[in-house]
Amino acid sequence: MPWRAAPKAALTSPLTLIVAAVTSLLACFLGTAAVLQASAAGGAAVAYQSGIVCPDAYGPVFGKGNMPVKDIPAMTAAVQRHAGAHGFGAPVVGQYTTVLPGTQFNGDPHYKIRLGYRDQAGLDNLTLQQGTRAPGLWLGSVVADAEHIGLGARPSVQGTPLPPVTGIYRDLLDPPPRWWCSQQSGAVVDRLANDPIDSIVFATDRATFDNAVRAIGLPTMQYFHISFYVPPPTTLSGAEDLLQRSRDLVADVRADLTAQGLGSTVAADVPTFERSVTIARQAQENVLVSILPLAVISVLVGCAGLGSVALQWYQRRHAQLRLLSARGAGPGALGWLAVAELGLPILLGGAAGAVAARLLLGVYGPPGAPDADAELRAGIVAAAVLLVSLALLGLVVAVRAHREFELGRVRRKGNRVRLLAYFPWELATAGMAWLGWTRLTHYSSGSRLGNPLPQIDPLALTYPVFVVLTVGLLTARLAWLALRASHRARFWSRPALQLAIRRLAGARAPVTGVLVIGTLAIGTLATGIGIANGQEDALDTKSAIFVGSDARLDTDSPIGMGAVAMPAPLAGTSTVVGELTGTGSVVLVIDPATFGKGAAVGSIPAGDLDGLLRKISQPDPHGTPVIRIGHRPGQSAQLPGGLADAAPVGDLPVFPMIGTSPGYVVSRTALSHAQLDRIPKWSVLTTSSMADATAELRAAGVFIPNRVSRETALDGLPFFVVSWTFSFVALLGAVLGVVAILALLVAVEVRRRQNALAGALVLRMGMRPRTLLASHLMELGALSGLAIAVGVVCGISVAGLSVPRFDPATFLAPRSELPDPLPFVLTVLAVGVLVVGLAGWIAVRSVRTARTAELIRA
Repeated sequence: MPWRAAPKAALTSPLTLIVAAVTSLLACFLGTAAVLQASAAGGAAVAYQSGIVCPDAYGPVFGKGNMPVKDIPAMTAAVQRHAGAHGFGAPVVGQYTTVLPGTQFNGDPHYKIRLGYRDQAGLDNLTLQQGTRAPGLWLGSVVADAEHIGLGARPSVQGTPLPPVTGIYRDLLDPPPRWWCSQQSGAVVDRLANDPIDSIVFATDRATFDNAVRAIGLPTMQYFHISFYVPPPTTLSGAEDLLQRSRDLVADVRADLTAQGLGSTVAADVPTFERSVTIARQAQENVLVSILPLAVISVLVGCAGLGSVALQWYQRRHAQLRLLSARGAGPGALGWLAVAELGLPILLGGAAGAVAARLLLGVYGPPGAPDADAELRAGIVAAAVLLVSLALLGLVVAVRAHREFELGRVRRKGNRVRLLAYFPWELATAGMAWLGWTRLTHYSSGSRLGNPLPQIDPLALTYPVFVVLTVGLLTARLAWLALRASHRARFWSRPALQLAIRRLAGARAPVTGVLVIGTLAIGTLATGIGIANGQEDALDTKSAIFVGSDARLDTDSPIGMGAVAMPAPLAGTSTVVGELTGTGSVVLVIDPATFGKGAAVGSIPAGDLDGLLRKISQPDPHGTPVIRIGHRPGQSAQLPGGLADAAPVGDLPVFPMIGTSPGYVVSRTALSHAQLDRIPKWSVLTTSSMADATAELRAAGVFIPNRVSRETALDGLPFFVVSWTFSFVALLGAVLGVVAILALLVAVEVRRRQNALAGALVLRMGMRPRTLLASHLMELGALSGLAIAVGVVCGISVAGLSVPRFDPATFLAPRSELPDPLPFVLTVLAVGVLVVGLAGWIAVRSVRTARTAELIRA
């Protein structure tokens, strides 16, 4: 029976098997990738939020200011009783007393200290300089070194003796290590901000701390904090589970304490990470809504490709199907024959596509882990695509067999197909592109209203794809008309060119299809890569311009005036900048010798900046030499701080700390000491890390009221969401590129007999093999070159228009721009040359390897 021998019979046409398997692979790959992409975006958002939240704030937090000391044991016991039932380990308790004035060391009672204690790894996260972990107190090194307080000293508070000093630790500085970030108010002394406390004295164990508090007779604890250290969640479902368990624990502890009559002492919540989970969930939903239309379209295109495979199989098996129908086989049985013959390669290809989508997620997707439920949903989607593909394969064959063998209808010669070809599809896609453009102009307005993520409009996100599709369809229509009129071409003096034109004209439908797919692939790939990379570059550029460098630390006049030298470890990576305001324009006072070392000058032309810095360092009789930034008509030349009017030596569109706002840049070498002394604000710009810069400046005694780094200056999640969305568009373009390459190679292989016969004839007529190869390269190069040229120009143009409008922080300068497209263009050209060369070699090889019998059949 043919049905039993169908899998073996399929091997007689390996090309059909390969096309069916690859089409199924790509359809399942895209369907699976869409589900995994959205879930990975949620995981990446969770990981991003986890990185900016204190590590003990992932779970529930119990705490209260001025907590009655007598209620602490009950609250701690209640948390410990219920924690295990909700999957939490031992709670970490932190306690800090009020300021204890009159503390005595070495007979001197003028010290003011705060006693503190934290469970578990509290001592492990302090740097012990002297002493041991023996029961007692650890004193900060600043007071110990300055006042010569050594180990064994026994402090006392208003006559009440305390345990002895058994260790000297290095004081925690602001900002403290991340393990202490939730304890900053109790564990850190900010000496340069006139903190009234001399030192935080840590007890080595809870018994020592409790005995000291009991001996002093403190009624309340100024800071009381209970939290849990749990591994940071890596998926959105894990974060939601942790959030729900935290809420359940809080509810149980509240009920327990309320039953004891202590409900008023409860202060519990999941304040920080609850918001983080909400933002991560919104990010996942935004990405899913954004890519869902494209994913559905791509899967439908894959199914349509399998429908074309079914038609191709029907034509190839037509004689056998007619015979089986005459012997009584119905349309359903003939459809089942197609499934039996091509089902196995379709199933294997689809399974390979689903597996590849999961394995390659780290390459094309966001840097997050997908949920287990998402992996299950992705598998269901892949299975559904496979079932639809197999059903479509059988249905197409059954319908064709029913119409031809049972109804006796003779198919008209492509009347309906011609009507579809004449329909102006490009007008419909152009209308959708225009509708997307109208939505795109208002795309990022939501982020200016306090929303952490941009509002998603699926129509706005489809604008780039519809533009590329419109251009591709228009190019294909023009190419179709040109090929219809190509019979008028007369280039017989150049036979290679004439033959190339005739081959193209003889295969108008495949040529047009390859042209549309190739143009759409390259244009979509250029658009996706351009917008995705543009948003990430925008985040880097905006944060660098806003901060001025990797870190900015506001300081006081001594370091600005040079009274305090820049610490040696920062000298090669830092610069000092003064700031003046008051006339409507920001005036920055810089040091030209060090500005390029410490500031973010990557967005400023290096040659222009170097020349302008030299010019403003020289005196000008007409006024203060300045670089004018963001010039506006009517901008005042008057400078604050008693400076002479501005004498611009040049203009720049953007500058660190100023952005694109109207401003001036002045060299400190052009100002007198009295003028420098009038500058109210100085800042250190440095490419060193925030922690290192803070530690070095504090060690030098520099006051730091404010500081900001590029990592914390802007919320990067809105930029990442846009980037993750268009990375799927780039993936779609890459898949279409593979389809276009395979379609070109398959088209050449399908015409193998025709190419062999025509090639043999022209070679017998005297054409040289080199000329024949050149003819095929002209044919394939013209097709590929047109697709590359139109796709690259269209894709880059669309990305250039879209990148600024997808910017979620348009209120910050500079405006988002398209990254350098040259690497992408060169890569596409290299791949195009390789594919054309391979296809040309296949075409010429068919001439050399053809047998006489094959030529006769052709």
